[in-house]
Amino acid sequence: MNVLILGLLLQLSLPDLVKRASSPDYPQVRVSQHQIEAASAAIHLARTAYLPRVEGIAQINRATRNNIYGMLLPQTVIPPISGPPNPTNAGTNVWGSAVGFLVAWEPFDFGLRRSQVEAAAATRRLAEQSAKRTQFELSVAAADAYLTLLAAEQTATAARASTKRSQTFLDQVAALVNAELRPGAEASRAKAELAAAETQRIQADQAVAIARAALAQFAGAPVTTIKPLPDPAGPTPTVAASHPAVSQQQAAIDEAHARRQVLDRSYYPRFTAQAATYARGTGANPDFTTQGGVNGLGPNIYNWGLGFSVNFNVMDYASLRARKQAEEARERTEAARLDQVKLDLSTQLAKAQALLDGARAIQANLPVQLEAARATETQATARYRAGLGTIAEVAETQRLLTQTEIDVSLAKLAIWRAQLGVAAAQGSLDSFLAAAGQ
Repeated sequence: MNVLILGLLLQLSLPDLVKRASSPDYPQVRVSQHQIEAASAAIHLARTAYLPRVEGIAQINRATRNNIYGMLLPQTVIPPISGPPNPTNAGTNVWGSAVGFLVAWEPFDFGLRRSQVEAAAATRRLAEQSAKRTQFELSVAAADAYLTLLAAEQTATAARASTKRSQTFLDQVAALVNAELRPGAEASRAKAELAAAETQRIQADQAVAIARAALAQFAGAPVTTIKPLPDPAGPTPTVAASHPAVSQQQAAIDEAHARRQVLDRSYYPRFTAQAATYARGTGANPDFTTQGGVNGLGPNIYNWGLGFSVNFNVMDYASLRARKQAEEARERTEAARLDQVKLDLSTQLAKAQALLDGARAIQANLPVQLEAARATETQATARYRAGLGTIAEVAETQRLLTQTEIDVSLAKLAIWRAQLGVAAAQGSLDSFLAAAGQ
């Protein structure tokens, strides 16, 4: 992301910010995309099970040729040896060689390979839904950071107005004190009120700086200016659309079901068609003599064969049954989580709608409150100048006016924040961003 271009950007709108936060370049989105790529590779891996298995081998060795009758249980330590048993042990040794190929292929598998591919595909769908949920949650977080910065700037504006009003009043009090129409203590009180207003302004500017830094995380670089939002639109629909969290959880259920399908098709015989060709060479003769020299370094006896084998592990039933029970329990767990996700979203939607209704009612009432606060502050100041009021009354009315101005400036943003909550519960920010971009 080009930092220079962002530094020259004069205004960043809310839709622009959400687009940047959910772009493929954002780190969390890249993590999700790489997970999808890994899941896609797993599908290709599962499909390779349809291919025949081809194995080749070549070797040379120098070894003794003593052999015995008898059985040897399968193991990986003692090398196998072929040929008639030697009546005596001898230290003579000869060259030996071997080269061969084996092709094995399962013509049918009772749907096992197909279910393995479907399980891998279910894992990929889960990764895709997880990526969509990540992008959606980043979009919501970015929009919330945008509204937070707007609210901080509105509060800072009201705090600066309060500081200016306190400074003007201090000048008036100082003039009255200098004319000996008011006691000097009232000038000190006016200075204290100005200091308090200045502290509030500093805190407001600090909140703006913190909110701007948080917003830069989603924009990818420092943001100079953000675009104000228009007046909120009309009532927001309360019918929830398909939510990314619901889709992700449904994909988790499908993945657990697909894994159980693999286990359902695992307790069957494995049929394998096989073809082999090989050649071996040895410097040993059937009469127990040796040929010497380099005899045996090259294969001199050739064979080939075709066959069809069946392999069935009877004792796999117990382990497969336990694994199926575990997958069934996991599937029920994911289904229960889906119910919980839907319940949480319904609750979230109801709360957001209640906040939206309340924010609209507050906004409708605030103009009356602001007008009354301004009138009260004007009257208190006039009474003080006429010597009929006290400085405490003026200070109280100024604080009330400042708080009311802050409430008025934040009222519209409260509606936007509530609408964001409704949109987040519905699972789509399209209508919210369309209204914000007007």
